[in-house]
Formats: sequence, structure tokens, C-alpha cells
Amino acid sequence: MNRTPLIAANWKMNAPPQGWDSDESPYRKQDGVEIVVFPTFLDIRTCVEKFLVVGAQCGRPEPTGTYTGDISMELLAQHGCTYVLCGHSERRSHHQESDAFVALQVKAAMDAGLQPILCIGESADERELKQQFDVVKRQLEAMSILPSIIAYEPVWAIGTGSCPAESDVQEMHANIRSLLPEDKKEGTRILYGGSVKPDNAAGFLKEPDVDGLLVGGASLDPKEFRQIVHLVH
Repeated sequence: MNRTPLIAANWKMNAPPQGWDSDESPYRKQDGVEIVVFPTFLDIRTCVEKFLVVGAQCGRPEPTGTYTGDISMELLAQHGCTYVLCGHSERRSHHQESDAFVALQVKAAMDAGLQPILCIGESADERELKQQFDVVKRQLEAMSILPSIIAYEPVWAIGTGSCPAESDVQEMHANIRSLLPEDKKEGTRILYGGSVKPDNAAGFLKEPDVDGLLVGGASLDPKEFRQIVHLVH
């Protein structure tokens, strides 16, 4: 099956980079590749109005309620989001989001008409103990329903400048695909995220089970992000 590559720009807790809304912006739609930006909640509406494909960095599963500071999946959809990250390692770490809670997010996102990107991956300690395959299996098995996009992001590689070898990424992506139900194996896109840069992106993208990239720091530099996007073609 031909899976359209997806390059996601996770701007995290940063303002949109300079030139993000220009006509030549690398964050705009391009042929042969899906591009999605994940701004802060404050910038979602502005990005939507500039005709970017927009996702939220997180969302609360409950539709309404006494959850100060949170925004529901339903509200995100109403304000123009089409994607949402679920279970990003920084949310799991800083906000103690459990596998069970992430599963609720994924289901709520799909119910709201959003496309969730389920983030999974192991910590440095878990990899040191050679538990990485057990970790991603546990995280996948916690889902009551699986989304059609999964992002493998080894926690120890995020923002550190260190990343696994291309062969290790392919091994993990193939392992993740093997854990999926038969009817989802071929159609599910599996992204890689973790210290993605222009000088290593091509190596990841050439692997058969890598269907795109979740880009953090490099997505804040339009020049670097453009270089990464061009590697898809």
C-alpha cells in the first residue's frame, strides 16, 4: 500500500517561527507529502486562518467540565484542528499522563472527528534494560481503538541530539507494525520522532516502515524544516 509521507512540525511551547505564514512557507501544503503544524493553543486559530493544516499538541477527552487550563477534543475540532498528538513523551512525563488516559484521548479524538497521532516510545533506562519492545507493546495494548498514525519517539532521543541508528528505527517500526491487527498493518503510518535534523532525516525516510517524521526543534527553523520536507521527494 502506498502510504503518503507525513511531516509534522511540533512547535511545542514556542511562537510560530518567522515567515511561517508567507506564501513560500515550508509549512504549507505540498504535493506528495502531508504537512501538519502543531502550534500552541494560542496560535491554532491564526494558523487555521492562514490555511495551514493544524493539529493540537494535546487535548482533554471529556467534552466539557471542571478542567481548568484544558481544552477538549470537541473544542479543538470546532476551532479548525484536524490532528492532535496523544501521549507525547513530554505530556507523559510533565503531566503524568498514563497509558489508560492516553487511550481515552485517542478515542475522544476520533469521536470528535480528529486524526490522533499516538506517540509511543521508551526511556533511556528502559532501553538500557532492553525493554523497548515490551514498552511499546504495552502502550499499544492499552488502546481500546488504534489510530491510523503512530509516532515512535524514543524518549532519550528527544531534544538531546542523540538518536538511534537507522537500522534500529526500522527494526522498531517493523516491530510496531507487526503488533497491529491484520487489517491495520499496511494502512497505518508510523512516524519517527527524536532529534530529527536535515542531516539524518533522509536516512530515516529511506527505511521501508518509516512513513514520515515528527520534528521538534528543527521545525522552528524554516530553512531546516524545508530541507527535511524536500527529502521526501
